[in-house]
Amino acid sequence: MRKVPLAGAAAALVLGLGGVVATSASSQAAEPNAAKSTTLTFKVVFSPFEPIEANNVRNPKSPFAPGDEIVANDQLFSHRRHVGDDAFSCVIVSVPPDALLADCNGIFRLPGGTIAFQTTAIPGPAPKQLAVTGGTGAYGNVGGDGTLVEFGNGKGKLTLHLLSLVARGGGG
Repeated sequence: MRKVPLAGAAAALVLGLGGVVATSASSQAAEPNAAKSTTLTFKVVFSPFEPIEANNVRNPKSPFAPGDEIVANDQLFSHRRHVGDDAFSCVIVSVPPDALLADCNGIFRLPGGTIAFQTTAIPGPAPKQLAVTGGTGAYGNVGGDGTLVEFGNGKGKLTLHLLSLVARGGGG
């Protein structure tokens, strides 16, 4: 577990990734235009916790203020090989005495393209749920979701369930 409560949550959002435990692809049914689904799994090595004090109005009893940011560049691995990284940032939107909460956006950089995601970060060991919002290159038409699990030792596991989105209506 990280020393700062939100660090684990932010890192989990993030993106930091490690070795791929399993990669599989399966296509949906028989239609030529049917969407294809793919699951990607990575081991993650999280970058050091990097909070940025962006709000000058501070509560001396809290390490965070609304508007502060957290940035990360985690490393992704598959089969013990470095295969990519992430770049993400979180904006803290709620601090104690309310629940600590951050809005996070990021990009996973992989061979063949990037995958964009969004999530909210909260402190604690619970798996972080990601919304896959698009991509570039080989991932140019993807959507889907993912789960980031932090093991507490600077490492974790990222699983992405990607759906290749197809145009509806045949044109125009």
